[in-house]
Amino acid sequence: MLNSGRLHLLSQLDTLGTVRAVADTLHLSASTVSQQLAVLETETRCRLIERTGRRVRLTPAGLLLARRGREILDRMADVEAELRALNDEPIGTVRLGVFQSAIYSLAVPAANRLATTHPHLRLELVEMEPHESGPALRSGDADVIVTTTDYTGLPRGADLEVMSLGSDPVLLVLPHGHPLSSRGAVDLAACKEETWACDRPQSYMADLTVRLCREAGFEPRVACRFSNYLMLLRHVETAGSVALLPALAVTADHAVVTRRLDPPVHRNVAVVVRRGAPRRAAVNAVVGALRDHPEIEALAAPEPSRAQGDDAAPGPAGV
Repeated sequence: MLNSGRLHLLSQLDTLGTVRAVADTLHLSASTVSQQLAVLETETRCRLIERTGRRVRLTPAGLLLARRGREILDRMADVEAELRALNDEPIGTVRLGVFQSAIYSLAVPAANRLATTHPHLRLELVEMEPHESGPALRSGDADVIVTTTDYTGLPRGADLEVMSLGSDPVLLVLPHGHPLSSRGAVDLAACKEETWACDRPQSYMADLTVRLCREAGFEPRVACRFSNYLMLLRHVETAGSVALLPALAVTADHAVVTRRLDPPVHRNVAVVVRRGAPRRAAVNAVVGALRDHPEIEALAAPEPSRAQGDDAAPGPAGV
């Protein structure tokens, strides 16, 4: 009989690529992971893993079992949840993938509320940018994601259910005393001589910054690239750079000035889950906590603005 714990190790190896990464993620030793995978090979009477130099990769049988294993594990979780749901009790672990700027404004408050209302539910928060969270949701490595539906790398197929959380304005972030801070809104063409602080290459905000600057007629001169928005804001404070950031990323404790763009720009933020199997009570509870959040100023409906991608549209929509 297949062991669910060993199936989970194999599916994680398929996702993460190395035994060491699986061990670190699950807080196990690499030798323990390797031993358990060897036991799984014995149980299935199949060669699941092969070595290529100092690395390992899954054989065709290993790939098949890893991907079917996710389905098996999801079904087991569904059955357990259905049994618990007889008493309407959300229980178990829900993996929530959420982009950086929504972690402390949206996800952590939701987790705190759930800890009080549903003490047997464990919410695992994982920082994921839009290009990471969509694949994680579809592979089963995340149960719920908060993302932007303006990211064209997340095609909205029939397998996904998208629920709007609001629209977040994209702001120009300036150091205190900057000449442009005297304006109510700023046309990006006025920033062509500025030095820019940006997110990592190919991330949602980095791509958006380059696209908007090019539409304004110039190529941004980038001084730094940080995946951490705290470091990026600190660079604006101390080095005099400018940046484009979503309003959710900028809080009052940063010594910066923000101005809306002219014309205004926003991103649509949403919570997304997989369709198909009956949704666990725990997943429903997490989705409810995210959607029923206290008012967040940054998610208030913006003025009409430019769409941020081919998928941008009014209604249900999701860094």
